[in-house]
Amino acid sequence: MAEATPLYQTYNRAPLRFERGEGVWLVTESGERYLDFAAGVAVTSVGHGHPHVVGALKDQADKVWHLSNLYEVPGQETLGKRLTEITFADRVFFTNSGAEALECAIKTARRYHFAKGHPEKFHIITMEGAFHGRTIATIAAGGQEKYLEGFGPKAPGFDQVPFGDLDAVKAAITEATAAILVEPVQGEGGIRPIPVEMLRAIRALCDEHDLLLILDEVQCGVGRTGKLFAHEWAGITPDIMAVAKGIGGGFPLGACLATEEAAYGMKAGTHGSTYGGNPLGMAVGNAVLDVVLAEGFLENVRDTALVFRQGLASLKDRFPDVIEDVRGEGLMLGIKAKVANTELLMAMRDEHLLGVPAGDNVIRLLPPLTVTAEEARDGLARIEHAAEHIRAKAAVAASA
Repeated sequence: MAEATPLYQTYNRAPLRFERGEGVWLVTESGERYLDFAAGVAVTSVGHGHPHVVGALKDQADKVWHLSNLYEVPGQETLGKRLTEITFADRVFFTNSGAEALECAIKTARRYHFAKGHPEKFHIITMEGAFHGRTIATIAAGGQEKYLEGFGPKAPGFDQVPFGDLDAVKAAITEATAAILVEPVQGEGGIRPIPVEMLRAIRALCDEHDLLLILDEVQCGVGRTGKLFAHEWAGITPDIMAVAKGIGGGFPLGACLATEEAAYGMKAGTHGSTYGGNPLGMAVGNAVLDVVLAEGFLENVRDTALVFRQGLASLKDRFPDVIEDVRGEGLMLGIKAKVANTELLMAMRDEHLLGVPAGDNVIRLLPPLTVTAEEARDGLARIEHAAEHIRAKAAVAASA
C-alpha cells in the first residue's frame, strides 16, 4: 500500500524523483540520467545548474533575501531598466509567477480605461484553447471548462472567440471592450502559433478601437521561439505583456511590462506584492538576461531549433502511424500524436527523455535554450526508439 501523502491530490505526478540537474540532464536519486526536454514546462531556460546564474543566487543569498516593496530594491531598478531598454515597455511590475503577471496585466488594462473616464470598458477578448493561469480571473480568461468547473461563477468580463478567427474577434468588440489578450503561441493549447498576419491585424484592431493589446508571453517569451519575444516575428509591439517562466531560469519570477500610456492608471496603492521583485529573484533574473542577451545566443537557439525541427519532420514522414504533425517555432515545438499523446510520452520516458503533454493530443518539446545540436539529435534518437516501440507493440496487438 502506498504511503499516505500530506500533499493536495491535484497533480498526476510521474513516479520520478530527481536529485540534481546538469545542463539539459536530470539525475534521479538512483543515478539514472534523463534528457530534460520539458525544462520544468519551459522554465529552466539556461539549463540546470548554470554557473553564472547559480553564482548570482549564491552571492545575493549572502547579502539579503527579502525586503518587501516598502523599500527600494536596487536589483529591480537594474532589471527593470534592462527590460525596458530591450522591449517596447516603459514600466515593469515584478511578480512571482505567470498567473500574477497576467493578473497585473488584466488590472492594468481595466484601470487604464477607468482612469480615462470609461469604467464600463472592462471586457477582455480571449481565444479558445488559451491558458493564462490558475487564479479565478485567469481561469476565466482561459475559459477552459475543466479548469472552471467547481469554482463558482466564472469571473465576468472575458469574451472568448474561436482560435484563429479574426472575424469573430471583430464581432466580439463592443463599447465595453477594454483589451484583446492572446498568446502569440499557445502552449497548453497544443503549440498553436497565431499567424503573423493575424497578430498584425489584431494590433490594427486595437489601434482602431482604442483597445489595449495584451500579450501572454509567459511560455513563448525570453528566447523560446528564437527571438527574445515571440511577437517580434510579426514586427508588432503590445501595450502590455506578461512574462515569467524562462525569465527566472527556475527561480519563481514574473513581470508585467507596459507602455507609459497603458500604465497610466496604475498609481500608488492600486496594486502590490509582498514577494514580487525580491532581491534573490532580481539577482537571478539579471543573471539569466546576461546569458540570453549574450552575442550569438539567440542565433544558436535558431540554429539548434532548425536541426531539431528537420529531424522531427523526418520522424513524421517515417512514423505516420505515430506522429501526425509537427508544429511550433524555435525551441517551442510540439508533436501532435497519432496515438494517445500519453502513450507516446510514456514511451519517450522509457527512453529517458522528458516532454510535456498539452491539449489537442500534443506533446511539447521545450528543452533548455542552451541545448546543443548534438543533444537535440540525441533527443531525436530517443523519440525514434519510442516510436519504434509503439509500432512494434501495435503490430503484436494486431496479430494477436
